[in-house]
Amino acid sequence: MQATKLSITDVVLFEPKVFGDERGFFYESFNNRVFEQATGLKRNFVQDNHSRSAKNVLRGLHYQVQHPQGKLVRVTVGEVFDVAVDIRKSSPTFGKWVGETQSAENKRMMWVPEGFAHGFVVLSDVAEFLYKITDYWYQEFERSIAWDDPDIAIEWPIADTPTLAAKDSAVKLPHDAEYF
Repeated sequence: MQATKLSITDVVLFEPKVFGDERGFFYESFNNRVFEQATGLKRNFVQDNHSRSAKNVLRGLHYQVQHPQGKLVRVTVGEVFDVAVDIRKSSPTFGKWVGETQSAENKRMMWVPEGFAHGFVVLSDVAEFLYKITDYWYQEFERSIAWDDPDIAIEWPIADTPTLAAKDSAVKLPHDAEYF
């Protein structure tokens, strides 16, 4: 498995070696030793989540205060543009973002560490997205940042206004949000 640190070096893209033939394919989707070597972190993943979304659905930008979550994310059906925003006040990359296209075809995984807001938009007709999470979900600690905040200026690869959940339509701009 190849690990590549992105422009915000705490965010890591993992690309597995895929072995395929006429029967199908096989790949190692997670290896703790490779993860620890690439990130320098020891993490205990406590929960796996699975979502399915239609084209142009945007989920995010989500994070938790009190119980921050690290997320190792991948796509098993379809294609998404996946984004991590650094919201650690003491970080030199505070307010910056990185984004990568992940798909069932490229089988990439992205490590989104604690202290980052996370979101994605679906580029294909449908996408299934899996998350390995380092802490449990606590509704009272969940927070969101506006997906279209002009200061963050994420370059979402979409032409139309995305479909949002109600909670993502009424979120705070970064200057009003809680950070780490």
